[in-house]
Amino acid sequence: MEFELGFGTGTQKLTVPDKNILGVLTPNEVTRELTGEAEVLRALRSPIGTPRLRDIVKPGEKIAIVTSDLTRPMPTYKVMPALLDELYAAGARPEDLTLVFALGSHRRQTEAERRHLAGERAWNEIRCVDSDPEDFVHMGVTSRGTPVDIFTPVARADRRVCLGNIEFHYFAGYSGGAKAIMPGVSTRAAIQANHSRMVEDTSRAGLLTGNNLRADIEEAAGMVGVDFILNVVLDEHKEIIRAVAGDVTLAHREGCQYLDALYLKRIPRRADIVVVSQGGAPKDLNLYQTQKALDNAKHAVKKGGTVILVGSCREGLGEGVFSRWIEEAPDAHSLIERVRTSFELGGHKAAAIAMVLENAEVVLVSELPDETVKKAFLTPSHELQAAFDDALMKHGSDATVMVMPYGGSTLPVCG
Repeated sequence: MEFELGFGTGTQKLTVPDKNILGVLTPNEVTRELTGEAEVLRALRSPIGTPRLRDIVKPGEKIAIVTSDLTRPMPTYKVMPALLDELYAAGARPEDLTLVFALGSHRRQTEAERRHLAGERAWNEIRCVDSDPEDFVHMGVTSRGTPVDIFTPVARADRRVCLGNIEFHYFAGYSGGAKAIMPGVSTRAAIQANHSRMVEDTSRAGLLTGNNLRADIEEAAGMVGVDFILNVVLDEHKEIIRAVAGDVTLAHREGCQYLDALYLKRIPRRADIVVVSQGGAPKDLNLYQTQKALDNAKHAVKKGGTVILVGSCREGLGEGVFSRWIEEAPDAHSLIERVRTSFELGGHKAAAIAMVLENAEVVLVSELPDETVKKAFLTPSHELQAAFDDALMKHGSDATVMVMPYGGSTLPVCG
């Protein structure tokens, strides 16, 4: 069987003998009626748990629209025209609207990047800014001790509208919903306090009920106040196939249910070799982002097996603390011990990689220098086919193989 897996803006090719294939985890078939901007319009006209946005917003109110940065595939430029029309129908003026790119702990974006994300209409009509963790308003502390420190233009707005795409998140359960506020427009200290709960057993992909970390996120957003969300689910080609709008929790949950129907994958058993890709750019810009696919793949590989992680990582390791933790670690296991005793945002993803390495070898097919990959305790490769052939030789000609072309989205569940 032949495959082409996303790798940056291109692909890596792979041939696997048919007899070795245990499964190919591609999205399930679900009913698709409207797509793209037509689906966005449908969602805006039929919100879940709230009136229409045009009936919520009042003329003269200052409105913050919070959306994702370039590390997420959220197609903000596709949803903004319909959203702007809805806001203008309520009497909002362009000068009252601010589009805020939620950076969380990510790097600041260039003007060209912001313009591309916003789309020409929004860029030309309204203010478009990156969030700034140094410019915040303290709005309280959650019951779990997380400070609610929010980017000032969002905190001071009369109305807050949150955009995002919904996919599985390896410790918050799912992306989207209240995550636009926490961690999206929160300070580093606030994000650290919340994300330190990633080591808890309930902090895992696909879990909302009983997930204390997710509950903390939603409590923080409740303290800030979110008037309306517009979230989308994307297919493997990054096209909008479902949109949900309305209440920050109720609409989000409906979107999560749709995602489960699309991307939750039951597998009969774990495989000797799992080949996984994030699906290409922008999800594999660096190792910090590519790690998401690895965290899903860990649910599909046998103890002692091999995960072949495919990601360009053309921007390097990524986030500064993540890179520093890797540079400072004497061995992989030390990262797990470090996150248990002194959680630091960014380092948590280094620890997450180390947790996979406790049970499996990880081969990284990337554009990174070999020494950089080895320092991250991974096995370097630049050609997917060569990496696979080596793994097949290691595990034997009868080794079982699972292929995950969209590993950041598909979540394997054994049994």
